Amino acid sequence: MELTIDTSSNTASVTLSHEGETLTSLTWQTARNHTTELLPNLICLLQQAKVELRSVEAIIVAKGPGSFNGLRVGMSAAKGLAAALNIPLLGVDTLEAEAYPFGFTGFPLRPVHKAGREEIATALYRQEHGEWHCLEEANLTAVRALCRRIKQKTLFCGEIPDDIMSQIQQDLGKQAIIAPSNSPFRGSTLATLGWRKLSGGEQDDPVTLQPLYLRSPHITKPRDKTPPFVTPSEARKTRKWKSRD
Repeated sequence: MELTIDTSSNTASVTLSHEGETLTSLTWQTARNHTTELLPNLICLLQQAKVELRSVEAIIVAKGPGSFNGLRVGMSAAKGLAAALNIPLLGVDTLEAEAYPFGFTGFPLRPVHKAGREEIATALYRQEHGEWHCLEEANLTAVRALCRRIKQKTLFCGEIPDDIMSQIQQDLGKQAIIAPSNSPFRGSTLATLGWRKLSGGEQDDPVTLQPLYLRSPHITKPRDKTPPFVTPSEARKTRKWKSRD
């Protein structure tokens, strides 16, 4: 049995599967509250399925790109569980999970997630002759810059906001096929894709597996509260000046 954890976006999920086939899944919408919501929902999933955690034989986790806090929470939980249970761990690209259900179409697949700062996260996949291929790794770009690169009919999928969807349709017209969002079912897709990789011998080291952020988190530099450095000579001058009062 596999446990899949996805906290890479506001659509979060935990899924139990057997050899990639979903047994039960719990999906919820979160406003960046992954820290407080993940564990209670995981416990709820196990109770509903009447399954003990020790029955889990592998952990699959969405590694991003996505929310900084969400990825950190999900990755930490997945690593901790894999280490505690001494079972295999595998990270799966979130964009790959968005594209995977549409492989049967034969079109080039462009999963898209909003990345902030007027950028999107995207990658390129295609299934040809039954073989799944990653043609372009996850990267950041602007919508119009991406559209200028599209030269053939392409299927766009993922959590695409309305403004970005409109821009794609305006720039590409009939070359753009917009698929319905698969995000509510992404946990099941991650389980299927993760099992496919695990059964093929893929596995990650809990020590080295890291979230796929694509950019460094924006951290405000704390105000420097360290007192200024005073040389010994300056200190002596200050003491002499005070002694004259």
